[in-house]
Amino acid sequence: MVANKPDAIEDSQIGSLAKPSDPVTFQVIVSRLSGIVQDMQLNIFRTGYSTIIRESQDASCMLMDADCEVVGEHVILPLHVGCLPEVCRSIVRDFREDIHPGDVFIANHPYLSGVPHSMDMAVVAPVFVEDRLFAFSGSIAHKSDLGGVIPGTANAGARELFQEGIQYPPVRYISKGEVQRDIEAILRANSRMPEHILGDIRGQVGVAHLGERRLGETVQKYGEQVVRGVFSQVHEATERRLREEIRRWPDGVHEAESFVDSDGITLNQRIRYHVRIEKRGDRISFDFTESDDQVVGPVNIRPALARSCVYYALVGFVDPTLPNNGGVARVVETKFRRGSVLDANYPAAGNTYMASATAITEAVLQALGQFVPSRAQAGNGGVGGSMIAGTRPDQSPFVQYELIGSAYGGGPLGDGMSGIDVLLSNGRTAPIEVIENEFPTRVERFELIRDSGGAGRYRGGLGPRRVYRILTDDAQWTLRGGRHDVPAYGFEGGRSGHCGSAIVNPGMPEERICSSRFSGVRLKSDDRVQLEKAGGGGYGDPRARPFGEVLEDVFNGYVSRDSAVAEYGVDPVRLDDAIQEWNAQ
Repeated sequence: MVANKPDAIEDSQIGSLAKPSDPVTFQVIVSRLSGIVQDMQLNIFRTGYSTIIRESQDASCMLMDADCEVVGEHVILPLHVGCLPEVCRSIVRDFREDIHPGDVFIANHPYLSGVPHSMDMAVVAPVFVEDRLFAFSGSIAHKSDLGGVIPGTANAGARELFQEGIQYPPVRYISKGEVQRDIEAILRANSRMPEHILGDIRGQVGVAHLGERRLGETVQKYGEQVVRGVFSQVHEATERRLREEIRRWPDGVHEAESFVDSDGITLNQRIRYHVRIEKRGDRISFDFTESDDQVVGPVNIRPALARSCVYYALVGFVDPTLPNNGGVARVVETKFRRGSVLDANYPAAGNTYMASATAITEAVLQALGQFVPSRAQAGNGGVGGSMIAGTRPDQSPFVQYELIGSAYGGGPLGDGMSGIDVLLSNGRTAPIEVIENEFPTRVERFELIRDSGGAGRYRGGLGPRRVYRILTDDAQWTLRGGRHDVPAYGFEGGRSGHCGSAIVNPGMPEERICSSRFSGVRLKSDDRVQLEKAGGGGYGDPRARPFGEVLEDVFNGYVSRDSAVAEYGVDPVRLDDAIQEWNAQ
């Protein structure tokens, strides 16, 4: 059975295949699409073999129409919204006349499929109505190990794509319901954790079929014409809502830039991300051509991922409840320069893409804040993954991959949140109990870092500190972090947040201070690993913060007495009297 793209259907047939629905039916189907994706999300987390999926929830599910535009989402990682449609387009490109019911495709090649980096595996199933390709159901999920130079694959020292594990262009993993054993054999042979990889992929296959089945039930209940019409209306409604909001902003041009510490190889060279936003009427364009050239280290990204950052920033700035679907893509106009860090030439490395994605997002939010200052916010503490990998005392391999949050900056409505994944990351920190049960490490400290949030009328959130004790003689540490040299910026007089750090055996004779990005630092039993994440920037003049709020921060351990006096201008006598009174109670 051969797939037929809807855009190949004759004009005379379009009316018979799509028609607008009434408002009630439209909302019911839209809610149903969102509910389907929520069910897919819950299932992918519950069936995850690896902690990065099961606990940190580094996975996103979506439904897309036959034109590869998002029609159903319940966003976990917003950066995937612009990438999974690219995966679908690559499948259509490579298999246009050879897509069948029962097929499932996989892909993890950043250049040939559009995934963020090769550790992200996309799994996509086509949805058919009779003999017509109607939609796609799929997900993107991080894999704990796909081969490469280091355990866990995420080589922070990679200089080209080929050092970032095995690469799969779009390939058919299941053909008409039959698993392709040769593809599965290649998957198994190219991972240090084959059972985890295959278990996670099979979970993704299951949720793809779940979405396929539930969408088919929706079509059976409401009819193909109505559901296809809703797909079109969903895009139109989102586009209309965005354009109406943008039209209210003053016309003009605003620019902003942000920086990343380094590419992990040339450690003394910051990387610049620049955006020029031009707004005229209900049109808005984002020009990134003045960003730095591509770099040797793996922070390069592709335009699809950069556009995801813009989608996220625009939706968050306008209305966080706005669906992030194909209608957003219709509004956003982008321009990149080939050979830049945002449109790197093949085979530039890019596995530490989140540093660039966060920097882009912050630059965009800074520039948007110049259009609507009342929505501007201070900088955040950054993102990144930490990985301790090796062999257990019984010689079995392990990969302990974690997403550890930082902090948001203060904003016009309040203090920044502390110890949380920020912006596009949006994952979860794995529970201590899970880490200690599954891996040969012990978490000795997990706490917020006093004074790490930038002072301000609204204080920046505090970054967390996590200290591990290693319980095996064969381990190594890899970090894809940031904000060790470039702090989170303050806004409207607020102070910058404090930078993060990564230290092996802190305070000991063999102490080793590491950069924000590195791979393969060798560890042995009883070594300590300390990771501190940066705090968020402050918003507004710190001396405008009421005494009662500063005092509460001191009592809670968020702000030290010295900082309360020096940064917030609190009267030390009054502060000491209040502390003494509190202690006497």
